[in-house]
This record gives sequence, structure tokens and C-alpha cells, in this order.
Amino acid sequence: MAAVKETQASAPAPATAPSKAAIRDRALALGFDAVGFAPADLGPAAGQTLIRFLEQGYHGDMGWLAAHAERRANPNVLWPQARTVIVLGANYAPHEDPCALLGARERGVISLYARNRDYHDVLKKRLKALARWMAESFACQVKVFVDTAPVMEKPLAARAGLGWQGKHTNLVSRRYGSWLFLGEVFTDLVLTPDAPEDDHCGRCRRCLDACPTQAFPAPYRLDARRCISYLTIEHKGHIAAEFRAAMGNRIYGCDDCLAVCPWNKFAMPTREAAFLPRAELTGPRLAELATLDDAAFRRRFAGTAIKRTGRDRFVRNVLIALGNSGDPTLAAVAEKRLDDASPLVRAMAVWALLRLGDPATIARARARSLAVEADPAVRAEWEVETRERAGSDDGIPETLGKNAPER
Repeated sequence: MAAVKETQASAPAPATAPSKAAIRDRALALGFDAVGFAPADLGPAAGQTLIRFLEQGYHGDMGWLAAHAERRANPNVLWPQARTVIVLGANYAPHEDPCALLGARERGVISLYARNRDYHDVLKKRLKALARWMAESFACQVKVFVDTAPVMEKPLAARAGLGWQGKHTNLVSRRYGSWLFLGEVFTDLVLTPDAPEDDHCGRCRRCLDACPTQAFPAPYRLDARRCISYLTIEHKGHIAAEFRAAMGNRIYGCDDCLAVCPWNKFAMPTREAAFLPRAELTGPRLAELATLDDAAFRRRFAGTAIKRTGRDRFVRNVLIALGNSGDPTLAAVAEKRLDDASPLVRAMAVWALLRLGDPATIARARARSLAVEADPAVRAEWEVETRERAGSDDGIPETLGKNAPER
């Protein structure tokens, strides 16, 4: 995910002695829902897990995960003065099932966390306020992080007692389920750490079984290269054909493994207005999203996490969802994107059209496109159609024009 710059502050003289209770009370007053204290040392296990993850290539395009692995695995390497990490959680538990729109195939599903303001901005403001108060009150040094490299937030949160890393590798809380945003304040204060939370997953494997793309090779292990959140947000290139149908109408992120966690039943829906879904980000129509140019994309998603992905990748995702819609009336929307400036978009326009269009439309569009198309990945999408046509009995591939009316 995108990074927010760290913030550092210090003050000349303490007004009071450092107090965990005072820090916790201040954090809760600022709007955080969970507060925990951890030593600025993750121990060897977290680093070993990270190394295995990187060695197996599970990080995919996310080179920033490997760039500073040593600093990421050890807060003391990141900032040698750090003695305590205060981990803060903000509850964003939904009022309704975040997966309810997966059956509305003409609409796109955006991950719950991105359906309103960018949470990084919301948390950063509160973390800065807490850090400033700490510096003024205790004459300490502080650094603030919000989902920024190189910090292993989930292991730190588990060590601070906010929850445990579930089999889906995300944090699970007994009180908030899988719905906590995380941020950290690093400080040179020596504060008594909270007890880590035990793992309460037991024999449950709902999150593992719910994954549409089988992104978990084993419990507690994630192959991000297969994860829909990674594919739709972080992955910069073309999405492999093997994952497209499984993506359904998910156009930004995926909540499936989070939403099925049994511990969610204890989570109270968030009361934070900044985390409540906005209507225009809840089930937007795919046909409308597919027409967005860069300026319209920026206007529509200003102030949200979606904007950082960029228009081309986003419309790429939309066209995959369009192809999965099963609605032949949307074939014309896909066909218009064959002239898009981005090969990411054009390639998925081909894929969507092949799934939605009738044979005559496909043949006409193919001839027009290949007459001018120079990008090899886009041409490769048409070549799939050519190979399937050659192998079919009637000259029409089984996977093409399947949603068109019978001739």
C-alpha cells in the first residue's frame, strides 16, 4: 500500500512522568479504539517469516518489501533510539455485509476500507496529535507511521496485544474482528509492554476456503501474487488470465477472507463518519466507470485510497469485471475501450468483448483493432480468440459470444 511520511517530534522538558494510562486515555479521546504497547523489538520470528516470504517470491511486484527487509524486521534498525512502539487501532467494522454486492454483476465492488476518505489521512492527523502531546508532556522523542514501509504493522500489533495474526495473515481482534486500521507511534520512552494476545483461530479455516484465487498455500502464509487485493491495487502489469474469472466484479481490493472471520460477530459497527461507505463508492455501475478518463478518474476518487492506483490500472480492473458480468449489452462499452491510450486497458477490453460480444461484433472489432494495434500483449489477447476459433467445430469458439442470443 502507499506510504505516508514519518513524523518526528520532541520537547524540551516534561510536565509529568510518562504514564501508559495517560497515553491510552489520550489516544482514546483522539478517536482511536484500541491501544497497545510493545517493545521496539519484534524478535527473530518476524524477520524469518519475512525472509521466507521474500525468498519464495510471494511479494510479486512489491519490491519495496525487499528493499529494506532488515529495517522492516527490526524497529531498532529503523530507528535505534526507539524503545517502545505504541500501536493504535481504529475500528472500521461495517454496518452491512461488505460482500453483499458480489452478486450484482453490473456493479463494481470496492474493498470496504476504500469506500470513503483515505484512512491514512484520518489516522495520520490523530497520530500526529498524540505524538505532539506526548512530546510536550514527557519530553520524549517520537516518530509516527501509518501503513508506511518499512514497518511490520501486524506483528507489532500482535506483540502489543491488539490481537493475533490469523490464518489469513491479517490481524484478528477479539473485540473488533478483522476490522482494525493500524498506526504506530515509536518513542524513546521505556514503557512496560502489554501481553501479546494468544492465537484463537483454532481449527477454523473459513478465511482460507473463502479465497476466490487460492492465495493461501498454507495457513498463516499468503502468496500475494494470487491475491485479488494485490492484483487490483499493487500489480502494475496485465492480470494473468487464470485469475480474471475468479475476480468477479471486485474492482479494487477484496474483503472475502476478512468478512468470513467468526470473530467479526463481536465487532460493533464503526461510528466514525470518515469510515462509513459513501454511496458513490458502494456498488458503482461498471459501464460508467469504464468511460473514465484520467481527469474524471482523479475528480471522482480525490481524497480516497483508490486514486493512488491510477486510472489505467483501475479501468483494467473494471473491464475484467465487465467481462464477468454476463451482460451482452455491455459489449459496446468494452468495444469503445479498444481505442484507449493504455495497453493495460485495451488488452482487457479485448478480453471483455470476447466474453460478451456476438460473433459478428467480435469479428468486426478484431479486424479493426489488429489493423492498428502494435502492443504485443493486446495482440496476444486476440490470438487466444484465433486459436480457439481454429479449434472449434463451427468456427465459433465455445468461450466467445457465449452471452449473445442464439442465432
